[in-house]
Order: sequence, then structure tokens, then C-alpha cells
Amino acid sequence: MLNLVIIGSLILVAGALGFRSVELLPPETLLPVSNLSGLRWVTGGFAALILGLPTGVILQGAYRRLEQRLRQWPIEVILTRAVGLVLGLLLANLLLAPLFVLPIPAGLGWLKPLAAVVTSLSLSYVGVTAADTHGSALLRLVSPNTVQPMLLAEGTLRPAASKLLDSSVIIDGRIEAILATQFLEGQLIIPRFVLAELQTLSDSSNDQRRGRGRKGLELLNRLQQNYPQRLVIHSADFADLDTVDAKLVRLAQELNAMLLTNDYGLNQVASVQNVTVLNVNELAQAMRALYLPGDTLDLKILKEGKEPSQGVGYLDDGTMVVVEQGRAHIGDELPVVVTGALQTSAGRMIFARPKASLKT
Repeated sequence: MLNLVIIGSLILVAGALGFRSVELLPPETLLPVSNLSGLRWVTGGFAALILGLPTGVILQGAYRRLEQRLRQWPIEVILTRAVGLVLGLLLANLLLAPLFVLPIPAGLGWLKPLAAVVTSLSLSYVGVTAADTHGSALLRLVSPNTVQPMLLAEGTLRPAASKLLDSSVIIDGRIEAILATQFLEGQLIIPRFVLAELQTLSDSSNDQRRGRGRKGLELLNRLQQNYPQRLVIHSADFADLDTVDAKLVRLAQELNAMLLTNDYGLNQVASVQNVTVLNVNELAQAMRALYLPGDTLDLKILKEGKEPSQGVGYLDDGTMVVVEQGRAHIGDELPVVVTGALQTSAGRMIFARPKASLKT
């Protein structure tokens, strides 16, 4: 309906202008015309069709585009830009007030409306631009709670990406402790094909596989109870893909989500396809305490090492510590001094010596 109103209004305006434009023609041009009223209707009709209809269609399209853009703008952006526009127009009126009282020759009378239009447009643009640049500061003074949506709209902040969970990280169980620390943000998405995979494991005849599947389903039940607003079951499936890993990568690409997994192979495949991967094993490895040569720690020697006189102990995070001259202290807890470290494919290994042996 609004489209018809816009187009119809422009047709009527253009037709009226064409109808009245006959009066602007020189009198000698109208002398041969016998039916002046008919000429007015003809010029009015041509103006309506040639000028009014195309202009109405163009303005209607521009209005629709503006309407769609306004719907995408947050209310904070609209508010600050409206304030900037009003302030720009007020400043333009203040600056133009002295101009209108100045005496100007009659031949230059057109300068006043021209200056008014140019000044108003220029300062309106400046006001809107200033609102886009400093609008967040204004909103911070008015209402601190509106700053975050404003920064999100500007692109200064970005919303947290959703996390797509696979069966390995669910069965692992450490995701529950990570969520409890509140370090992991965003929605947690569980695809239905992952649930089906866990259900298949829980119904398996193999005791180990059945235990893993049930452990994963129990963890999901706890997550759904503790984080009902964050856990989302996604119904997407891809009939053209056979493996769960391929479906996970496709879904992560479509949702622009991060893939949360412990599967090394899936990690590599997803990374090749430009999917961001969060690996809990890598997180645990990165969070292990960093011991440098010369650091002292208390360690219980648990067993013999591969080399003569070596003893082996473990830190709380599972890091193996090889202690030279530690075989004689198996079963004892003693202070040791770190002498070096080695990063292997299986993890980090620390070498140390008993603190007492360094004093002798």
C-alpha cells in the first residue's frame, strides 16, 4: 500500500507540474494553440508518465532500502544519530541567523537560501558523523548498560562464537569443569547426529564402549540441568555425508562456529578447512605449570627410571619427572631441583636432581 502511495504521489506531483508548466511558455508560442486546456492535459499526462512514474519507482526502492537498513540498526545507533542530526541543524540555525539580517543586494538574494541549504546539510552530516564516532561516550553518560550493544553495532566488540561439541569432548568430561570456571563463552551446540553416536555407543555390546557412551549422555544431562540457556540441540543433518566428522566440519562452517574436540584427526581436518578448533588436550597442556632450571619442587618418587639410578615421579597434572639419583628414594617425598625439560609427542618431561645431592 505504501508503495502505491509513494508512486501515486509522485505521479500526481509531476502531472500537476506538467499541467501548470504551460503557463511558463512564451505567449507567442501559445498563439497557434486553439485548445489551451487540452495542451495542459497533454503536458500533464506526459510529465506524469515520463517524469513522475520513474521517479516514484526510484524513490520507492530507495525508501525500501532505507527501511531495511533502519531495521538492522540497533536502537542505540538510531538514537545517537538522531541526536547528532538535531544538534547539527540547531548549530546551522545559530550560524545562519546573522546572515539573514545582513543587507544583501536584490540581485544576490538567492545566496541566502543557498547558504541555508548548504550549511544545514554540511552541519547535519558533521553531527551524524560525530554521533557515530563518540556516540558510545554519550550513551555511557546516559546509561552504562547500553554501551555494549553500541560497541557490538560499531564492530568494536564481537559476540562470542558458538561452540560445536563432538562426542570425544563430551565423553572426556573435562568440559564440565571448564564451563564451571566461566572461561568458555557462547552457546554450546550439540548436533543430533552426535547424540545418535553417543546412543549407539551406550547400546553397544562392548562394555568399554557402552560405558563411554553412557558417561557422555550423563554429562549432557548434567549440562542441560546446569546450563539450560546455553545448551542447544541442533537438528541439522547432512544425508550426503557419511561420517560424523565430515558432518561436524560442514555444520561448523554453516554456523560459523568453533569446533570443540579432543580428536587429533578431526582437529587437523577442520583446521585445513578453515574451521577454528578448540582442543581441550591442548588447553590442558598449555595450563601446565612451567618449571625452569633451578626451580625447586616437592616430589614423591614412585618407580624406577630407564637408566641406572633414575627415579620417576609425577606432578599433579600428570607431567612425568625423571630424577637422577632418585632410585634410592623410591617411595619417599623429597625436594628436587629442576635441571631441564623436554617436549615430546606424549607431553612434557622434566628432569631433576635431589636437592640434597647438589649441596654435596
